[in-house]
Amino acid sequence: MIVIPALDLRDGRCVRLVQGDFGRERTYSDDPVQVARSWQHRGAPWLHVVDLDGAKEGYPAQLELVERIVAAVPGMPVQLGGGLRTIEHLDAAFAVGIARAVLGTAGVESPELVAQAVERFGADRIVLGVDARRGRVAVRGWLELTDLPVEAVIVEARARGIERVIYTDIERDGTLNAPNFDAIAAVARLGVDVIASGGVAAWEHLRRLAEIPKVEAAIVGRALYDGSLQFATPADWHITGSTGKGRG
Repeated sequence: MIVIPALDLRDGRCVRLVQGDFGRERTYSDDPVQVARSWQHRGAPWLHVVDLDGAKEGYPAQLELVERIVAAVPGMPVQLGGGLRTIEHLDAAFAVGIARAVLGTAGVESPELVAQAVERFGADRIVLGVDARRGRVAVRGWLELTDLPVEAVIVEARARGIERVIYTDIERDGTLNAPNFDAIAAVARLGVDVIASGGVAAWEHLRRLAEIPKVEAAIVGRALYDGSLQFATPADWHITGSTGKGRG
């Protein structure tokens, strides 16, 4: 399993939210491009970028900044989420050089768009983002909670060609309280590759995630920015359940 640093963008800054609450924001840097370079310098294998303004407004709002981030980390694949809700949005996002796009709200509300996106760009380049609160899926930048169960959304998306899911437990995100391991394992049992997100604060959390079959990556944000977890070499970003930190 690999660890992927999160880079959340709001108004051109690198920030972190607590439990998806836009009113509980902490700014870590006014220079997201430099932050991206620092993660590449430390050996991170991927970069996970979220356009928080886009997620809230419903369209990709910071593609110019994303393009500068991608250009600043040559050879490092970038996956982008936030506000990607049409094929045109996806075209524009891929045009700035991202490697993968995350469909969140659109992936939940428009299964036909999921099928179109997978057919157009390939299953390896389209990820379903499932943001959950108490087993139900949230949309529009986590601001609206639906009645849709997580399992039903993923099963539908898988039928439309989705092979990979980013699962975020909103109540754990930004809290350092530990991931929701049971929920993540339940998602993995649905037959998709899983990128786990939310709550990681310690090496033990990463080891436990690595032990869950089909969990291929963990996105980590606050623990990296606050220094609870520190990575210095490319090997550190690869985790196994048996040895934890280091080569897997």
